[in-house]
Amino acid sequence: MAQDAHAHDHGHDHSHAAHGHGHGHAHGHHHGPTDTGDWRYGVGLIVNLAFVAAEFGAGFLSHSTALMADAGHNLSDVLGLAMAGGAAWLARRGAHGAAGGRRTYGFGKATVLAALGNALLLIFACGAIALEAGQRVFEPAPVQSGVVMAVAGLGFVINLGTALLFMKNQHDLNARGAYLHMMADAAVSIGVVIAGGVIWLTGWSILDPLVSVAIVGVILIGTWGLLKDSVNLALDAAPAGMQVAEIQDGLMTVPGVSAVHDLHVWGLSTTETALTAHLVHDRSDTEALLVEAQGLIRRRFGIGHTTLQLETRPLDDCPGC
Repeated sequence: MAQDAHAHDHGHDHSHAAHGHGHGHAHGHHHGPTDTGDWRYGVGLIVNLAFVAAEFGAGFLSHSTALMADAGHNLSDVLGLAMAGGAAWLARRGAHGAAGGRRTYGFGKATVLAALGNALLLIFACGAIALEAGQRVFEPAPVQSGVVMAVAGLGFVINLGTALLFMKNQHDLNARGAYLHMMADAAVSIGVVIAGGVIWLTGWSILDPLVSVAIVGVILIGTWGLLKDSVNLALDAAPAGMQVAEIQDGLMTVPGVSAVHDLHVWGLSTTETALTAHLVHDRSDTEALLVEAQGLIRRRFGIGHTTLQLETRPLDDCPGC
């Protein structure tokens, strides 16, 4: 009701606000997931799935539970890449949304959900590794260090190569999740290679689970930031590094703007940010005011999706209440 009343009283300003949203929306897609494509996810899926099968087979034939456990951990990469790649494809498929459909912002939020799922999957995998390592501390098992070193070394090369595919576009939380996931596994693989070498030289089988526990700690530290950022985006919080107070102060510097209220900033996806705000002003050139305000938001804060409602006086959010 409040929005309808405002449209009636200030129809000219409100129509310009609608125009401003269209302009900002078009700009925002330059930063969307269409920049990179999903070929990286496909390559990562094929290579890692093949390696999981080979590693599990090597572990079975050599009676190495360590390799079979690591194959299970690498399988989580395949699932994570599948989620991330699927979300990126959905985000591009519905990037522009549909005016008459229910998902007017498209499927961009799928990238946030995939990043969150990736972080949770990493934590689950870390728990499984820590549990297995704890059991092996008390019940050390003979380790065939030669096979372990060879297969883990191959895993390091594959995981590192896959991670490098996602090294760019770290502003995309979804790609960042895939990158962290693969780098974490590369660290696991090189740790297993080193442990296998020391075990081969010394016969200290207990070193294998101890190294695993240390690697789990490193992975969890790296995953915490991803989990926190993805949860915040899922709750429509402002993206990391985006200071809402600074945006409000910036809008107050636009000539003629006397107040800013109902300012909301949230992530449409892991790459796109949206903003809505009410600007109280005393200018007659409302078109120029919108251009100045939107230009400031794009230049200083990199936000392309903007909807600005112009008011000559602060409006009651609930007239007649």
